[in-house]
Amino acid sequence: MLKVFVLSLIGGYIFSLLHIPIPWMLGPIVVIMLAQFVYKGPLKWSGQMRDLGVVMVGTVIGVQFNIDLFGMMGSILFYMITLNVILIGGSIVIAYLTSKWAKIPMKAAVLGAIPGGLGQIVVFAEEEKVEEIGVISYFQVIRLLLVVVFVPFIVAGQVISKQPTDAKLTINLVLLIALAWGCSHLMQRIHLPVAFFITPIILLITLHLTTPITIPQVPGFFMAIAQLLIGAHIGLMLKPHMIKLPIRVLLGGIISAFALIALTFGSSILMSFAMDTTFATSFLSTAPGGLDQMVLLADAVKAEVSLVSMFQTFRLLFIFIIIMPLMKMFYRWREKKRLSTIKQAV
Repeated sequence: MLKVFVLSLIGGYIFSLLHIPIPWMLGPIVVIMLAQFVYKGPLKWSGQMRDLGVVMVGTVIGVQFNIDLFGMMGSILFYMITLNVILIGGSIVIAYLTSKWAKIPMKAAVLGAIPGGLGQIVVFAEEEKVEEIGVISYFQVIRLLLVVVFVPFIVAGQVISKQPTDAKLTINLVLLIALAWGCSHLMQRIHLPVAFFITPIILLITLHLTTPITIPQVPGFFMAIAQLLIGAHIGLMLKPHMIKLPIRVLLGGIISAFALIALTFGSSILMSFAMDTTFATSFLSTAPGGLDQMVLLADAVKAEVSLVSMFQTFRLLFIFIIIMPLMKMFYRWREKKRLSTIKQAV
């Protein structure tokens, strides 16, 4: 783990010198990803370190959360549902075209294209006895990497200089993170989706609304640490064995990822007009990347992090709670229909 930490520091430092957006996440991602193809020894990073980074991001969002958004929930919910229907519908169309061109089963192509969490998608594929787990993992990982690498440059022109903060790391903030960490583990035990992100936000909003406790300010280096903890994890996701797939599958994953980025680019323009938001806020709200990475980028470019958090969280919940059960029902129905047809033929 020490090797990955040192590589992450080197990558983050180089990218910060080059003034690349979110350097302490992109730097570790690129350096560690390249190191895997050069260094043949083991490179490991604890999943708990990544979870700690997500808790830190959730804590910052909870501190900054715009409570006034709850008063607009009716209209926001309509836009969230509409944009997610567009995204899922577009993902299925992209999956259909990809399956035809790359010559992979439609079921695997759909699971590879839907922008949900890699872990949940792979578990679902295993439950459905899909054989192309490697293809699905590659599609999900390459989409995440391309979104995380390219989206920062798309919104880079939207960067607004931040006012430097003189906040210090206080014992109150450390205790708050420890409380959020403990509560997140409890919520994970009851299978709350993206527990390490949602729990700190709910905790901070609850403390803000129901107690006289003064929420501590967050020092500027706080998000840089979170970027590094998350970036190291992402950098290890693309394994060398993944690129041993057929060339059409490799290209299909890249093309489908860019197609999804283009789709969300178009839907984000609609959102920016309908909700009168900045392009950075609307694009990061709809981009098919990881929730924590899009929120980190939103914080970096001074987008509306509360709105980005709401839209990205809703997308994951929409996929986990509605889309995946519907897919399971559809495949069960299709399998029964296939067996029925076979019986009638016999």
